[in-house]
Amino acid sequence: MPQVIFDKKNILIIGGAGFIGSHLCEELVKEAKIICVDNFSSSSESNIEHLLPNPDFVFINHDISLPLDLESRPELKKFKVAFQGIQEIYYLACPTSPKHFIENRLGMLLSNSLGIKNALDLTLKYQAKLLHFSSSVVYGPRPLGTSIKIKEDFQGIVNHLSDRSAYDEGKRFAETMVKNYRDIYNLDTKIIRVFRTYGPRMNLHDDQMLPDFILSAMNNENLVIFGDENFSSSFCYVTDIVDAAIKMMASNFSGPINVGSDEDVKLSSIAQMIVAELGSSSSIIYSEKKMFMSELPLPDITIAKNELSWMPVVTLSNGLKKTIFDLQAKKQLKGFSS
Repeated sequence: MPQVIFDKKNILIIGGAGFIGSHLCEELVKEAKIICVDNFSSSSESNIEHLLPNPDFVFINHDISLPLDLESRPELKKFKVAFQGIQEIYYLACPTSPKHFIENRLGMLLSNSLGIKNALDLTLKYQAKLLHFSSSVVYGPRPLGTSIKIKEDFQGIVNHLSDRSAYDEGKRFAETMVKNYRDIYNLDTKIIRVFRTYGPRMNLHDDQMLPDFILSAMNNENLVIFGDENFSSSFCYVTDIVDAAIKMMASNFSGPINVGSDEDVKLSSIAQMIVAELGSSSSIIYSEKKMFMSELPLPDITIAKNELSWMPVVTLSNGLKKTIFDLQAKKQLKGFSS
């Protein structure tokens, strides 16, 4: 049906109460009307509570693995969805929790199959644009002892029956859905592959090492690295990821496209930076690797630079300071501890 845009676009953000999703909502609500959909499977209401008073922001508690009828929602009458439709859809839904990976497997499978199908059906209904947030896991683990930067045409080495398959193979299947809907229905669908991201609003006590490093350092407790002294990865600050997503949505490029930092950093170095920044007496210790905390490949971001004029701009030092400041503020407000 034809779309009539009034003063602002209607944008649907599925998974919008999550870590990255909430930052995306925060940025896009400055110029658009945002419908944020989430079921808090691995996210938090606290991530979006500051947005709830905004008249251009509406939250819907819904499991996207079930069909979503936007036009029957009374809270969306003011957005006139039946008349104006939806112009853009961002799909970030997938319960992501290293600590609770096993119990979240079914939710991962459903969000990467039925969930993305329901999002694509909405894309078709409203002739909207859709941006799917995929992951670096589609490439498989990093080849041992290498720092090769992976290009988007690398087909990956993924065991579709591994203990991680609900997430890893799920992300690959979701990309397949997005690509085939684009081809069959001539839709404007896009894919970004997000590499390791950090920043404010990451879940605590969730085996995500950076926020747990900071909390442990604040409490002068041991910082635990799940691996050995050679464990390394790349880390991109969350606002850089949001910037890439918005540029991708506005582009004529469908992807897939790598989005992340291409700088390889040892976890021990980051832990030392956090200890020094906080003036902590904490020590750094090593423990057995976790299933979800594997060493991932580094991204080749040449296409992102050329197609989107994008590259990360927040340095690791500044990003860590912003993340530390956020956790210090939360600790003062809520008095949490490790």
